[in-house]
Amino acid sequence: MATDAESATDQRIVEHLAARLRRRQVVGSQQTALETVLVLRQVVSKARFSNIDQLVDVIRSVGRKLVEAQPKEYTVGNTVRKVLHHIREEYHTASRGTVAPVSSKPTFSIAKFVSQGQPRKQTASQRTPNEIRGIFRENDPDDPDAFAKALKPVFMEAIQDVLDELETVYDNVSKNAKDHIHSDEIILTIGKSSTVEAFLKAAASHRKYTVIVADTAPSYSGRGMALSLSSSGISTVLVPDSSVYGLMSRINKVVLGAHAILANGGMFATTGSLLAATAARAHSTPVVVCSGQFKLTPQWNLYHEYGALDFADPSGVLGFEEGDLVDKVDVVNPYYDYVRPEMIDAYITNDGDHPPSSVYRLIKEAYDDEDYEL
Repeated sequence: MATDAESATDQRIVEHLAARLRRRQVVGSQQTALETVLVLRQVVSKARFSNIDQLVDVIRSVGRKLVEAQPKEYTVGNTVRKVLHHIREEYHTASRGTVAPVSSKPTFSIAKFVSQGQPRKQTASQRTPNEIRGIFRENDPDDPDAFAKALKPVFMEAIQDVLDELETVYDNVSKNAKDHIHSDEIILTIGKSSTVEAFLKAAASHRKYTVIVADTAPSYSGRGMALSLSSSGISTVLVPDSSVYGLMSRINKVVLGAHAILANGGMFATTGSLLAATAARAHSTPVVVCSGQFKLTPQWNLYHEYGALDFADPSGVLGFEEGDLVDKVDVVNPYYDYVRPEMIDAYITNDGDHPPSSVYRLIKEAYDDEDYEL
């Protein structure tokens, strides 16, 4: 009975977060990622499993429910993949000390490197299933919980590592801000991004520069960004979106935030980012993107024009008070733009700076291939 009650409680926790995601009561990449990790931590802490495959199935089933509730919040799926990767690493690390690998010298080939990315330091494929079962008594009929009792503390630490990374992402992204922004530069940014905001404020303690913020209609989130930067003592100018191209000849650098970074090096970003990146490309102005690595997603944007096919209320662009005009036009108000990789010069992440061409390698290192589809 206690087990059924715990299972029902876990189910309610997952359904509660899924409902909040569906209603957009949880928004923002970092917030959705944090909520996902907290739910996964609670589920794993109460889960019963006799082997690693059962635990992976539990986490995947939770991940599928959350992703289906809000497919446009890519950090939900990314966080589930990251947790699975850490749990597998801890499992293989714990089992490595007792079992000798079948092959003492791993084979390496250029073909394998190209197809699979950088080789990982795990030897799961070098052990037989029977050997691994013997270490932690997997599927033990006498004590089905033996495996969970032995390794659950280690798995909880792995989840805590993911949580710690998310909580410190702003500090780690902005720690080298002074190396990217120089004195008397004029920086352009679009809308309000917490990562970009922390990055610019960190640079302001070492450099004096000016930030031009586009107001990002119709959400006008840039106004909040401009107010926050100016209250921190940064010289800030708020301009309409239509002024971006005209001002670009005076801009030294464009700094953007990202909603999701795709496997081909492109990204989904707030509406207006494509406008700024296109203008910057015409004037050969560098474009850098500040983002945590939890936004890396193993997906591509090849088949649709509007970023993420996610649309906001069109009344923000053209209200019903316009009368006859509303019936004669189709109004599109996308949440995000898709910015192609060739328009981006560098990604500034919590694990260093990377060109768009290296994003596929980062994804290979961050997630396991079998988790690309949850």
